[in-house]
Amino acid sequence: MLNQYPAWKYLLLIVVMAVSIVYALPNLYGEEPALQVSSGRTAQVDQATETRLRQLLDKAGLAYRAIERQDGRLLVRFHDTETQLEAKDVVKQGLGRAYTVALNLAPRTPHWLTSLGAAPMYLGLDLRGGVHFLMEVDVEAAVHQAEERYIGDFRGLLRENKIRYARIGRIKLEKGQDAAASGV
Repeated sequence: MLNQYPAWKYLLLIVVMAVSIVYALPNLYGEEPALQVSSGRTAQVDQATETRLRQLLDKAGLAYRAIERQDGRLLVRFHDTETQLEAKDVVKQGLGRAYTVALNLAPRTPHWLTSLGAAPMYLGLDLRGGVHFLMEVDVEAAVHQAEERYIGDFRGLLRENKIRYARIGRIKLEKGQDAAASGV
């Protein structure tokens, strides 16, 4: 014996599934490389900026998919990341410090989906594969700080044990010189 549900419940399930699929579709279209150009305090993003941007890209021979103006900034879409990186240098140099030029990924969602309010789900860095940081250490500064800390600790130890001393400091030895030979 099978469970029988009223027809309206099946119809409601079909409608909910259809709406869910439509709003999940933008995630299937992916992203494409883009440049985002926004204005600084002294400049504005207007038609003249867009024209100047087109001239810079055309002069450099860089092919772009589209240039869109949205929310007071320009979004330039490219076919590949190599062109995007070359364009960043050209645009940054051509527009100067009055504008901020940033690498971006723009969604490829078709207009008919965006007009319905459908947008892709933006993944955080943890879901995109994370971030790789390269940290450099100033070894000389770290060694200097350690030496200063040891001098302070040594002074404290001598005071604690009531041992008199005239001076405690660092002596910089030349390469290859031995501390015993230098009279330290």
